[in-house]
Amino acid sequence: MTAFHNFPTPEAAARALADTVARDLRTVLAQKGDAVLAVSGGRSPVLFFQALSQEDLDWAQVSVTLADERIVPTNHPDSNTRLVRGHLLQHRAAAAQWLPLVEDGGSVPPPEEAVRIALARYRPADVLVLGMGNDGHTASLFPDAPQLSDGLSPDYPQPLLHVSPPAAPHERISLTLAAAARVPHVYLAVGGEEKRRILEQALAAPAQYPVGRMIAAAQRAAVYCSRTA
Repeated sequence: MTAFHNFPTPEAAARALADTVARDLRTVLAQKGDAVLAVSGGRSPVLFFQALSQEDLDWAQVSVTLADERIVPTNHPDSNTRLVRGHLLQHRAAAAQWLPLVEDGGSVPPPEEAVRIALARYRPADVLVLGMGNDGHTASLFPDAPQLSDGLSPDYPQPLLHVSPPAAPHERISLTLAAAARVPHVYLAVGGEEKRRILEQALAAPAQYPVGRMIAAAQRAAVYCSRTA
């Protein structure tokens, strides 16, 4: 079962999600001494990042990574690394450890080499926060991407793969469904009525939407929805 939490504004949804994620991280820290948080990029999570960055927890023992990344230099405007550094790794969360999918530098390697480098430092997440596009993609698992069947395979052997989006810029590195299914705490943040309708369709017919497949495979998932985007 997927739990739905509805809020009137994006600010309220972001605050509630930040409180829940911080609670999960505190629980994991108490259990094993360190924790890994994986988050998604794009514009939608900025309010959540800003709220979470203020949470009072032992951030020095938290590693932050990405569910997906554009294979671009980390100072590129479309870099998710740049977004996370600017909005999440601030305030109290500045003490967190950063686990990049793409390393700093003026150039980036070819996609398959970028994935190999990312895999070498990969750590499985304890908490995963996903977003969703209007086409039903999540992380960088886009409909019609040539690598989609591997990304959604429950038996894919690697936690990360290269994705070539058919209708979005930049080659990507993405978390796979097989890896996401092993995460104990999975959240999906959705803003606006249009995305809510798409999500309802995806949950009713998960085989037709990457996000539906991802949520269906999760051990435990919750959706945080705001009425407006």
